[in-house]
Parts: sequence; structure tokens; C-alpha cells
Amino acid sequence: MVETTAIHAMDRMYRWQHAFYDLTRKPYLLGRDRLIAEMAPADGSCVLEIGCGTGRNLIVAAHRWPNARFFGYDVSSVMVEHARNAVRRAGLENRIFLTLGDACTFNPCSSFGVASFERIYFSYVLSMVPSWRAALSEAALLLNPGASLHIADFGDQRGMSAPARALLNKWLSVFHVSPRLDLKLELSTLACKLGLQDSCQSIYGGYAVVASLKRSLTRSDL
Repeated sequence: MVETTAIHAMDRMYRWQHAFYDLTRKPYLLGRDRLIAEMAPADGSCVLEIGCGTGRNLIVAAHRWPNARFFGYDVSSVMVEHARNAVRRAGLENRIFLTLGDACTFNPCSSFGVASFERIYFSYVLSMVPSWRAALSEAALLLNPGASLHIADFGDQRGMSAPARALLNKWLSVFHVSPRLDLKLELSTLACKLGLQDSCQSIYGGYAVVASLKRSLTRSDL
């Protein structure tokens, strides 16, 4: 179930932004296409995007990996409607399935009839989810044996100058974005808890981070 307050908050933010969101975000949401390329889902795989926004990533991924099925949800009804229109224009309604959902409470089985996935990803979402640790933990539990979870988001900015960091964080605060500086530690902790393999790499001087969690072929944690 999606909290009404969360829907309203995101809808207020994106009511006027959705039409030009992709054009304005392209210069600074770095690492998204690398994430899509590195997912490399096998034929027949089910891929889930948490916080699908405009549907841009799902459409790119569906074109790149034509033999996989894609699912996405977002807490903003405005974005979900925009994504549905974009998917329809791309002629991908039979391979991309969308719905409204909250990252901490979503049940893919009741919404999509799919209980678990071969690939799951967050693209610049965790930095906007207040309960991001819970969202990450819930997502990890949806991985099939041998499956992986991928993340692209803002990094710790350690390689950037102080003025650049200050400017970036001021800009991000306008959109209620908070880089998760302890993401690497959280991934390591979650990996130990669930018996997963974790990876976390800073790119562009710490401007962004690309990370992953991978489940072994044996789900010994369950």
C-alpha cells in the first residue's frame, strides 16, 4: 500500500517537471547507462526498477535487452502516468509493466504476479527515499538465486573540491536529495546479513557511485 502523503508529496514535485525531466537530468545523473549495460539479464529474465520515474531507464533497458521482461513502480502517480505514455509510444507495452508503489512496502506478487527477480535496480532513487535502508533491504529479499541488485546514485564527493561539493549539495537540496554517504557500509552490512556479494565503486571523483549486491545460486539465507 502506498501512503497518500508520499504520493501527494512526489506529485507536487513532479507535476510540472515530468515533461522536461529527462532532458534536464541527463547531464548530471551519471552512471545510469553503465548500470543498464552491466545488468546483462539473461533471456527470459524479469527485471525490476524501483522508482521508475519517467520510464526512461526501462525503455533504454528494454531496447538493449530485448529478451527480458521489465517491471517498474514509482510513488508518484504523475510519473507513473508519464511512464505509461512513454512506454506506449515506444511500443513496449507487452514487455514493460508499470504500477504505483512505495519502495518500503511494495508487493510485486500482488501487483505483477512476480514474486522475485533476476535483476533489480535503483537509479538515483535511494538518495530520495527517507527510509532508504529499509528500501534496500526489502529489494535484496526479492532476488532470485544467482540474481543481482544494481545501484547508481550520488556519491560521497571525496574527490571534488570544496566549492564544487557545496554547490552540488545546495542544488540537490532543492529537490530533497541527500547523498547516502554510508551506502558502502550499508551494502557491506546487508551482504553479511543475507550472504550476498557486495561491490561499490566511486566514479567521477566521487560525484556518483555504482554498486551491486549479488545472491549466490543457493539461497542459504532463507
